[in-house]
Amino acid sequence: METMQLMPIHRTNMSVLANRTDTETLMPIEVLESEPLNTRRVNKLPFIEANTKEVTIEHLRNDCIIPVFSKDNEITISHPAFIETVFEAANQVFPNERIEEPAMRVSHVIKGRTPEAIHKPVKDLVDEDKTIYYERMMFCFEIPTIHEDIEGNRLNLTIGGVRAYNRENLYSKKGVEKFKVFIGFKNMVCCNMCISTNGYKAELKAMSTADLFSSVVRLFQEYNISKHLYYMSAYKDSYMTETQFAQFLGKSRLYQYLPVEQRKKLPQMLMTDTQIGLVAKAYYNDDNFALPDNQSVISMWNVHNLLTGG
Repeated sequence: METMQLMPIHRTNMSVLANRTDTETLMPIEVLESEPLNTRRVNKLPFIEANTKEVTIEHLRNDCIIPVFSKDNEITISHPAFIETVFEAANQVFPNERIEEPAMRVSHVIKGRTPEAIHKPVKDLVDEDKTIYYERMMFCFEIPTIHEDIEGNRLNLTIGGVRAYNRENLYSKKGVEKFKVFIGFKNMVCCNMCISTNGYKAELKAMSTADLFSSVVRLFQEYNISKHLYYMSAYKDSYMTETQFAQFLGKSRLYQYLPVEQRKKLPQMLMTDTQIGLVAKAYYNDDNFALPDNQSVISMWNVHNLLTGG
């Protein structure tokens, strides 16, 4: 088995988000030398687009209210607290690495009014009369000093999380709150996320930021970086013929119509028909991972990236 080597560049610590003021900028303590890249790389894209918009942590802290559980008026774990907790956990687990500032995106704004503006017509409302919070928030940050190159693709270790208030029962008393957290590698030639099973927590439950912190640290410590990189690197040495790829897509389309008993015996198919159609289109047209010209086989590395394409 080939040993995968991680090659960090100059390292430095970053201040934890929770310990900085609103006017401070997350910058390394020292200036890093630029790192030569011999791999394909394009300008950074948003890690998710769809119906989301980019925000800053200052906006989430200063311009948004924090929802409460209505039966006992206990506050929820806010979006900024979630981001800061995961960021702090990353600093604890990777103390000697350079950790970049989180990128944050939100969707599904929930609007409200201050008590003084209850009787105002909508057209007369000013910003001071309005309250907002976002039902859904997602964030992502990279640790570029932990990276690998596979098939000319730069992969950076990446951490992120998702919070959706619609998954909480805000009309009851305070209970455990649900979060999604992941750690894996981001393919820098696009925005594909390569996540392994032990690097993803689909439902992380916590009553407080202390619970959240300990659970996130445990997730990061259990994630096996070298093993994940080894298996991903092995993809480039395996291939799929055009016939096999077509059969795979066809079977994927049939999955939702299988009898229930047969479907229970198979792994869950998480892709929709629309996504399967996009994969088929990308097989011939993707700029980075399409079927190579004049070839009848495609590497499983390319197939993996077609399936995880943003």
